[in-house]
Amino acid sequence: MFKPRFTITSKLLNNLKRIAALTALLNERRFPATIMVRLERSARELSAYSSTSIEGNPLPLTEVKRILKNRPAALRDSEREVLNYNRALEILKNKVSRKDDGFSLSLILDIHRQIMDGLALKSRCGRLRTEPVFVNNPKTRKPAYLPPDHKDVRALMNELVGFVQKNRGALDPLILAGLLHKQFVIIHPFADGNGRTGRLVTKFLLAAMGVDTFNLFSFENYYNRNVTRYFEKVGVFGNYYELEDKTDFTEWLEYFTDGIIDELLRVGKELQVAIATPETKLLGHHRIILNFIEKHGFITDRDYSKLTERAKATRALDFKKLIGLGIIERHGKGKNTNYRLMGKS
Repeated sequence: MFKPRFTITSKLLNNLKRIAALTALLNERRFPATIMVRLERSARELSAYSSTSIEGNPLPLTEVKRILKNRPAALRDSEREVLNYNRALEILKNKVSRKDDGFSLSLILDIHRQIMDGLALKSRCGRLRTEPVFVNNPKTRKPAYLPPDHKDVRALMNELVGFVQKNRGALDPLILAGLLHKQFVIIHPFADGNGRTGRLVTKFLLAAMGVDTFNLFSFENYYNRNVTRYFEKVGVFGNYYELEDKTDFTEWLEYFTDGIIDELLRVGKELQVAIATPETKLLGHHRIILNFIEKHGFITDRDYSKLTERAKATRALDFKKLIGLGIIERHGKGKNTNYRLMGKS
């Protein structure tokens, strides 16, 4: 029985609170349909690029965008990987839109079948592996992890699916999705395509539980920016049977929720730029404030005065604008007043 070990640390708890605040802030606002369509397309392009790039696909983002737009007839494997991933995103998004949120092993197999279509023998597409595999260290390219024996894979996957089904509504959606993601990688249920399938399965589960990452979000982008770190956090090293009762998911869950926050902030900035008007447009001095906060966690008027020659009354207006746009919030009073990103305690 899958009984994951993890601790709700102060960092993890703060991450969950911040995600809730950032999500609520985005949900409260209304954006023109034309902007939403454009950003949704951009997010899908970024997801297809990032998730395949993590696995070694050499195509740059500009080429991925071209392929998704033109859909060439004669495909190289690298192009097919991108199109397959994008198609899987579309299929899963439609399932969520139809409220078809059933999570099952059959769903996982269907996702893998779509991911590997034309890239592997049909007998391997949508089928759990029937042979032993090794996972190489991405740096040394030498075996670093021995997954469970293929004879145990189906039972382990059934346990994982059962755990997810049982705990929907009982565990925070982000915790549950994070546990699923790492355990899926640990089981390594397929001969190939585990990473792409695992990320899509996680994406679907989040959306089915109300954290819709299909429309504007691409947490794959966060992982792709530092692939080595992603592999270190999501994977384990050694023999599965020596690690199964010792693996602690806490550090991974902190990293996993860091990625969601990072993506929420990126989307917030994208939306801000997309709808920029004279009243909402951020200028250079606003960027100075935000860059300082991102680096130090907060900013005071004293800090800001050292970074700009703007008068005290004008600096107060700069803070007021960012507060009004829902980007930062004020903490403390008098000399202890400081400003932080919205939802950041």
